[in-house]
This record gives sequence, C-alpha cells and structure tokens, in this order.
Amino acid sequence: MPETVIKQLWDLIPTVVYFIVAILLFGFSIWMMEVICPFSIRKEIEEDQNTSLGIIMGATIIGIAIVLAAVVK
Repeated sequence: MPETVIKQLWDLIPTVVYFIVAILLFGFSIWMMEVICPFSIRKEIEEDQNTSLGIIMGATIIGIAIVLAAVVK
C-alpha cells in the first residue's frame, strides 16, 4: 500500500472512536431522560398521542446532538 493510504487509515481510527463515544453518550442521555421523567415517555407519545411531548423530546434530542457534535469536534 502507498504511504498516504496507510496514513489516512490511521487518521480514521480517532474518528471512529469519537463516533462510538458520541453514540454511547447520546444513548445514555436518552436513557437518563426516560429515568428522570415521572411518567412513561413511550406510553405518552405512542398510546396517548401526546404531540407536545414528542416535540419537546425531539428538541431535547437535537440539543443534545448539537452539544455532542461540538464536544467531539
């Protein structure tokens, strides 16, 4: 393999590690939202069709994703 290809593959390793860490932190934060809320988020959104809760959860997830993207970058 040429020298540049090997260097690019080694540069890819930190990116993959950061991606895995970001996904784990994102999943952990969503799990923490489930634990902290005094009601079942899944039941409220799926069964009771609570649109406002869905919008709030979506905005929270986008906010967490923005923060994680800034930290990982």
